[in-house]
Amino acid sequence: MTETDDYEHYEAVVVGCGPGGAAAAAALANNDVETLVLERGVDAGSKNVSGGLVYAEESSPYTIDDLFPDFREEATERPTTENYIHNVAGDQVASFDISSLHHRDTEWADAVLRRKMDSWLAEQVHEMTRETGGGLLTEVRVNGLLRENGEIVGVTTSELDPIKADLVVAADGVNSELARDAGLMDWEDPDEWFQGVKAVVEMDPAEINERFGIEDDEGHAHLFSGDLFEGVRGGGFLYTNEDSLSIGTVFHLDSIAEEEAEPHELLDNLLTHPLLAQWLGDDYEELEYSAKLVPDSKKAAHPSPHQDRLVLVGDAAGQMQAQGPIIKGMNHAVTAGALAAEAFVDAKARNDPHAAGQLYEQKLRDEGVMEKLRPRSYRTLGRLAEAGPISKVTDAVADSAIGRAGVNLLGPGILERLFSSPRMMAVMPDTRTPYVTIPTIIAEELGERVDAHSAVEPPELDDRIGDLTYDVGDPHILLQDNSFEASGTAVTACPVSAKDFGGGCYRDEHVKTNGSEEHLVSLDTQPCVECGTCAVVADTHWEHPDGGKGVEYKQG
Repeated sequence: MTETDDYEHYEAVVVGCGPGGAAAAAALANNDVETLVLERGVDAGSKNVSGGLVYAEESSPYTIDDLFPDFREEATERPTTENYIHNVAGDQVASFDISSLHHRDTEWADAVLRRKMDSWLAEQVHEMTRETGGGLLTEVRVNGLLRENGEIVGVTTSELDPIKADLVVAADGVNSELARDAGLMDWEDPDEWFQGVKAVVEMDPAEINERFGIEDDEGHAHLFSGDLFEGVRGGGFLYTNEDSLSIGTVFHLDSIAEEEAEPHELLDNLLTHPLLAQWLGDDYEELEYSAKLVPDSKKAAHPSPHQDRLVLVGDAAGQMQAQGPIIKGMNHAVTAGALAAEAFVDAKARNDPHAAGQLYEQKLRDEGVMEKLRPRSYRTLGRLAEAGPISKVTDAVADSAIGRAGVNLLGPGILERLFSSPRMMAVMPDTRTPYVTIPTIIAEELGERVDAHSAVEPPELDDRIGDLTYDVGDPHILLQDNSFEASGTAVTACPVSAKDFGGGCYRDEHVKTNGSEEHLVSLDTQPCVECGTCAVVADTHWEHPDGGKGVEYKQG
């Protein structure tokens, strides 16, 4: 570290210590680059949520265990050895084995909980970066970019003086304030985002093994689609951890808004379905409720994620692959972080360190990362099928006598192979047809009835909110237009709000003034889970809480 113009200067500053930031920091430190890592949580992982599975792809130039050799032994839960998708219509279910789809181009895939994983990564990163003259600081919120003569030269924070750097890696997540400060990402289009909501459910390892028919070194991944989500486009998931289950839902945010669906109720629809009863039993114990936005890389992945000395990696760059049952994000963040570091090292060797951004963009293309995130087949076929008239016709045909006859003609064997085809998944449009209509028809035509042997009673929303840990601090969201017309969608779309619910972040109320009545929205940021949903669907000014403040996840 050196001081210039009274500001500290590092060769590289990495913002955020999730997998993308950790990968960037490790790759930089391995190349003897002086690196400072800034993390706004009380601990790395305390702000992070994922489904989640982390993949190691055979075609990737970097996997997380390349950079952290003890990663699987120390930081993950169970390996995912079998994958299934369940098509649901009422209590009728047709299940397909799609393990071949997920095992394709895969060295391994493990379930993870972000608090455990990211905390372990942070310990390794701190030791690695200290050796190069840097280190890791927690409870520091990076709130903007430092500029000189209009050029990005570092970062500003809420807790420290500005810091200069030759490279700034924005790995600060889906709600990246740095990406938005640079004008590289925005919150304008709900159809570019998914919303994920998750419950971590406690379960003894022996019970997991017995109920899923697996051994200690095995794990299951289950996906769910059909009519159990009130027509909202998306689906559910269940992953086996060491001594818990991760159960959640992921939906297109524009569909949640249009249907006025309440995310916590959609999660409960999954938890209370008879299919889940065989795994959950009568002893349901929810450890944590959480939520986050998820970028749809097909639409949101930035093709040129850099500006001046700034590079974006992971969710901050929209690098989350979600194509039907293919849901991959953390592995792409790792690859991007390491490629960004590699680009800086290459640029530095050419005596032009500020060319790192352009080299990073080139490496993302050359290594095939951008093709995975924004496949040409989707842009040419899948996007076309999302056009309103085509979508309506396709859905009507699927639900016609001809469409149902086709399902029966194909039968479970061919349908299972189609669901396992990476080419089919790459062109799948984001419409009701593949998420709701076809799975429902498959279940109605080919499914078997599932009887409930027990009944899960999920916690009420106020209990879920009350069980989370907060250190509130100052309000971090400003409601700029409190009319229901402008911001009322947040009342239902916010994962900790609901109609006729007195708690939560967003509440609607009818206020009588001088003989007239206004329908207004009020905001309380105290129970905020910092997902960012309201930044997209309401008229707000949204920021992260200061370092160490806000929600703290224990599972993630």
